[in-house]
Amino acid sequence: MRNLILVAFVEPVSDGLVFLRTQWPLHITLVRFDVDSDTAAEQVAAVSAPHAGAALGANLTVGEYAGFGRNGSVPVSLIQPQKDLQVLHEQLVAAVEGLGARVLTPAHTMAGYRPHVSHHGDKRPNPGDGVVLDRIALVDMAPDGDRTVRRVLRLWTRARTA
Repeated sequence: MRNLILVAFVEPVSDGLVFLRTQWPLHITLVRFDVDSDTAAEQVAAVSAPHAGAALGANLTVGEYAGFGRNGSVPVSLIQPQKDLQVLHEQLVAAVEGLGARVLTPAHTMAGYRPHVSHHGDKRPNPGDGVVLDRIALVDMAPDGDRTVRRVLRLWTRARTA
């Protein structure tokens, strides 16, 4: 099985970027899942592309701080409910499940989806911050079987205007 994740990065990244699993750039998880093969990863990129492209440019607002995980020990910044983000999440879940992927967090998908940005040390968005959905990516959680790193397999971006 190959573990993949679709995310919306809230800080700059590049296509093909490899980073340590402990050094994730700030991001909003869209859906995390397992697929059977490398070919399936290519198919995921293909079926995700139109949904990612349509969502690029959506404006999001950071909500309050919260704690996720066991005993609320993972500090996060919630993302205020926003229709375009929820629709993107639901479209991506349907797309990957349509390819036979297994969603790893079914309780946290569809109606249970709570978009958020996990804090990394002092890096975090603050309540009221605006975020533009301008970097959506497919990320391999263990490229070449190495679970210590992550690799951006496909990056969809929207050019920023001055």
